[in-house]
Amino acid sequence: MLISFSPVVGPDTRLLIIGSMPGEASLRAQEYYAYKYNQFWRIIFDLFENGREPKNYQDKLSVILKRRLGLWDTLAACERSGSLDSRIKNRVPNDFPALFAQYPRIHTLLFNGTAAFNFYKRAFGTPDKNFYRLPSTSPAHATRSYAEKLTLWRAALQESGLRPS
Repeated sequence: MLISFSPVVGPDTRLLIIGSMPGEASLRAQEYYAYKYNQFWRIIFDLFENGREPKNYQDKLSVILKRRLGLWDTLAACERSGSLDSRIKNRVPNDFPALFAQYPRIHTLLFNGTAAFNFYKRAFGTPDKNFYRLPSTSPAHATRSYAEKLTLWRAALQESGLRPS
């Protein structure tokens, strides 16, 4: 059984970015979005840090938290060979009701891909918070260009009250 990570949240977190389950590279590194071809951190740093290169994982997390963003995955555990969401079996969802009770300022959910949204919806129903289904930042989701993904992520963040550059 693969085990996901603890949430990255703070007392000021307003928007929660939700993935499905960390891939193999992330699990090895014990870091969210560690696979070098995943575009998540590039999008975040293009939107909030004028495209600068992150120094390290702690730098990445500090940028997220400074912007009142949080990170978590829909699944706490699952079985899967490889990193593709389509291979996930025996899903165990994370306890979102407990997280929302502990962090009541979270008002918007940003789903990083359709699988994350679908896993959440199967476990908890349609979110009772504002939410956006965004294109996955995974390289497996190549139907949209980086520019298209960046535009959609920027729009969702702006509609949620953040002002990315």
